[in-house]
Amino acid sequence: MKSSLAVAVVVALGLAGVPSPAAATRDAGTATADAADLRLRAIADAEYQWRHADAPGQQRASNRLEDVGEAAQQARLAGWQQVLAELDRIDTTQLSAEGKVDYAVYRAQILDLIDAVEQRSYQMPFNSDSSFWSNLGFMARRPLTTAQQAQDYIALLQDVPRHFGQQIDNMRAGLARGFSVPRAVLDGREVSIAAVARLQDPTASPLYGPLQRLPASIPQAQREQLQRQGQAAIAGSVIPAYRQLLAFFQDEYVPQARTSLAAEAMPGGEAFYRSQIRQYTTLDLSPAQIHQIGLDEVARIRAEMETVIDASGFQGRSRETRFADFLHFLRTDEQFYAKTPEQLLHHAAWIAKRVDAVIGRYVTLPRARFTIVPVPEDIAPFWTAGRGGMGTYWVNTYDLPSRPLYNLPALTLHESDPGHAMQGALAAEQGAQPAWRRDNYISAYGEGWGLYTEKLGVEMGIYQTPYEDFGRLTYEMWRAARLVIDTGVHHYGWSREQALAYLRDNTALSEHEVTTEVDRYISWPAQALSYKLGEIEIWKLRRQAESELGDAFELKAFHDFVLQQGSVPLPVLRNQVEGWIAARKG
Repeated sequence: MKSSLAVAVVVALGLAGVPSPAAATRDAGTATADAADLRLRAIADAEYQWRHADAPGQQRASNRLEDVGEAAQQARLAGWQQVLAELDRIDTTQLSAEGKVDYAVYRAQILDLIDAVEQRSYQMPFNSDSSFWSNLGFMARRPLTTAQQAQDYIALLQDVPRHFGQQIDNMRAGLARGFSVPRAVLDGREVSIAAVARLQDPTASPLYGPLQRLPASIPQAQREQLQRQGQAAIAGSVIPAYRQLLAFFQDEYVPQARTSLAAEAMPGGEAFYRSQIRQYTTLDLSPAQIHQIGLDEVARIRAEMETVIDASGFQGRSRETRFADFLHFLRTDEQFYAKTPEQLLHHAAWIAKRVDAVIGRYVTLPRARFTIVPVPEDIAPFWTAGRGGMGTYWVNTYDLPSRPLYNLPALTLHESDPGHAMQGALAAEQGAQPAWRRDNYISAYGEGWGLYTEKLGVEMGIYQTPYEDFGRLTYEMWRAARLVIDTGVHHYGWSREQALAYLRDNTALSEHEVTTEVDRYISWPAQALSYKLGEIEIWKLRRQAESELGDAFELKAFHDFVLQQGSVPLPVLRNQVEGWIAARKG
């Protein structure tokens, strides 16, 4: 990525050959929408190709990692500002109905990208949940089927020192201005760095795995040569880069990290937190408004939890202590916990197969399926209980006493089908949509749908015991409590202890999960707000459709329409669903 990138983007747009809306109107009025749509696609397609040209694993640049240096960041900013100016020259009244949706989705992407650079978010490139160094491990999941792919992969490994060096420079700049992950959540976070930094045998690194599994279609002598080159890259580039990162983390980052917790306590923190809220929720809500929504939801869900406890027959020591007693029972009784990682994985698979039996009544299924695998060991201690995406449902088998079985039905619905795995597969099949819509992920939409499917599981008959139903409610309460905790910490100045107590006292999450989750909210402002706010909007739209359509309402058709949109901002989803309702009424 060179400093001339902004100029390159303008050239790449190549708009001279695309008819302007005005010209199209002069030629033929009926061509106006087509011309406006074509202009939008020309801008967006060129920018999207440029945006991903240096991303790790992309076919166009599969032999180098992303350039995250300051010069590249500013060049991207200049390019995106130019793109925004081009977008603002489009008369949106001339776009087709689908073009208007494309415009709203794409312009929101560009605004978020601009805002991230202007806020210098790249100076905090990790949190207690995710990190650039751990993300490299996911490269090892991709099979290498040709010698060229193996050579490109080795080049990626050789590029790690440059990439890590830029990340360290960025983090130093963040430290200098008081922009860092809070010191309170950093203890132990160096484990995943040290696991690589202290390797003596390069073949023991998970990054060597793809080279061990090279196919027989590559001649044996060439396979062996590529494996030697890979070992040399890991020993000579990867391990030293991790050692340098570990020294920086321990000697500079942790000692100099800020002692405050609130995002708003950082320089420019109030604007930063509001920008994070807009990015993750796609809504223009204040922290105070979100906090109150959370309090209201917590009160509602607590009443439902009490009803489920009644149904379970649990008595407790007294009516006043019954809720706390029930949480203690769920957290400590051995019947609710797997004894081995395999048992937990098998239980998740059994739930997923029960979902398979009924899911076709609720959504039109994609062609792609998913597998269930354990979370990689190096990141499992700080990861959530599970995570899903197209093709994979990761189940965290670390610390089995913190992974209760009564939460597993809700987790499986959210992360596999009909949640994220299915959602990703359906998005990939929307062939009429451009790549910048198919590949887009908006947290409020994606996580809102995931949480929506947890409650949908009641209608699907997935929850078989009061304990599993309480697990569903504890997951919903967990997401409602996030609204209170995230804004409590970052806007109202809550302490870590206040946040821990609030989540512990209102959910049946294990102590390990309570701690990792609160540290995630502290170090990743506003992301956790997206789940509940997105789910609330989807349920509002469903209830509106049910009310207005009456007997003509079809739940499967509603779900199909919501999922066919791909990942869109919540205001766009509302406009689309209201148009769908109107069309059905007509």
